[in-house]
Amino acid sequence: MGIFTRSTVSRKPNESMRLIVTTFVGVVFGFLIGLSFPKLSLTKFNISSGILTTIDIKYTEYTNSVPSGSTPLQHPIDNNRSSANATSKKIWVPSNPRGAERLPPGIVKAESDLYLRRLWGKPNEDLTSTPKYLVTFTVGYNQRKNIDAAVKKFSGNFTILLFHYDGQTTEWDEFEWSKQAIHVSVRRQTKWWYAKRFLHPDIVAPYDYIFIWDEDLGVEHFNAEEYIKLVRKHGLEISQPGLEPNKGLTWQMTKRRGDREVHKETEEKPGWCNHPHVPPCAAFVEIMAPVFSRDAWRCVWHMIQNDLVHGWGLDFALRKCVEPAHEKIGIVDAQWIVHQSVPSLGNQGESQNGKAPWQGVRERCKKEWTIFQTRFSRAERSYYKAINSTSH
Repeated sequence: MGIFTRSTVSRKPNESMRLIVTTFVGVVFGFLIGLSFPKLSLTKFNISSGILTTIDIKYTEYTNSVPSGSTPLQHPIDNNRSSANATSKKIWVPSNPRGAERLPPGIVKAESDLYLRRLWGKPNEDLTSTPKYLVTFTVGYNQRKNIDAAVKKFSGNFTILLFHYDGQTTEWDEFEWSKQAIHVSVRRQTKWWYAKRFLHPDIVAPYDYIFIWDEDLGVEHFNAEEYIKLVRKHGLEISQPGLEPNKGLTWQMTKRRGDREVHKETEEKPGWCNHPHVPPCAAFVEIMAPVFSRDAWRCVWHMIQNDLVHGWGLDFALRKCVEPAHEKIGIVDAQWIVHQSVPSLGNQGESQNGKAPWQGVRERCKKEWTIFQTRFSRAERSYYKAINSTSH
């Protein structure tokens, strides 16, 4: 033990000297290494906030995953600018759609479409075709055979959209075309309820014409492509096929005439028309099978009321959306249909006070017609009153 103590004491001066020399050499070496690097400016490291946003994190993950031979995307924000410059130049574009004023116009997509896309591959290779027309049917599964016959009258130029009021959708896959159609299912709703919520003009903007049809139409004498040709030829913005005279006919205007391609006016019962160019003698189609041009639909969509789901009275007001209405609204006689008058949607109502379900639905239709007429008249009076007050 005595030997261990003496040896330890005798080595202390040597170890102290070695530590001093090592420290000195390390400092000198570090100083020389530092001189060999270019001077770094700390102003280049500017972090405006101590927290990275989600988009920054995702961008970083993406750039780290880019193959070595690829060119990474440029970050949307120039990191070489100071935070003061980045925040002082804010975007505000009043001509952008409402709510998108803070976006650069080049990134704004105000319109969409109903084209089906893949979940894989390149986006610009998704679409092998872009249909020019849209046809919608509001359907129940019990009418599937009739709808199958109707859909086959529409070519590949049409997007097929089914609104299901009975909740049955996958059952329609017994038809091959159904697998490429669009299906929207909400129980016990009408086509005008669907149209207001799913056919916004900015969604259906790619389509030249929009067919909004009932499910109980016989189409044996109808061809959609030929119909479109006649609509274009006669300049019709709002139209419908002529109706078979002996079935489901309410108005003389929609009655098919066998001696012409198109007609735009008719004679009704005495007192029904206060002018030959107003409904139901002209500028009139029924709501069972209307066809709208893109521009006409943009107007009509805004006229549809959220709470008036049956659309009664709408047919008398369609003329407000085109000018001159008696020339741009008409009936296509050469392509005609049969209204089968199947009260399928009426049976979706509820029995109240001892009345059958369809009776309650019919009463609601009549009430809505009165409400719509009142609203429209008041809106027009309010408008003209406001105009007159500002002009004096």
